[in-house]
Amino acid sequence: MSGPSEIALEDASAGMILAADLLDAHGTVLVPRETALTEGLLAALRRRGVERCVVAPDVDVDLAVLERDRALERERQLQRLERLFRHATGAGSLLLLERLRAYRGGSPS
Repeated sequence: MSGPSEIALEDASAGMILAADLLDAHGTVLVPRETALTEGLLAALRRRGVERCVVAPDVDVDLAVLERDRALERERQLQRLERLFRHATGAGSLLLLERLRAYRGGSPS
């Protein structure tokens, strides 16, 4: 089994796992390491002009487990938002909470 390899983004495919953070030209993390690439993510990276990425060696990846882990993380983030905004009563605060819920993938209430 070989180590991580840098490949052209055009050679990447859905299901591959990033072995290193994917950074933009300014050093900002676009996609963290250990993220499974999806068709949508690959399309977004192409639009941003990303040309290369470092992927982990082929391993048996259970995409259902990865999606479950992502869903659990989204739920954790939504619960944290609820905790942070538990005393919010102003219209501005409630609007911000609604927008953050939508951004994090939860439905606004």
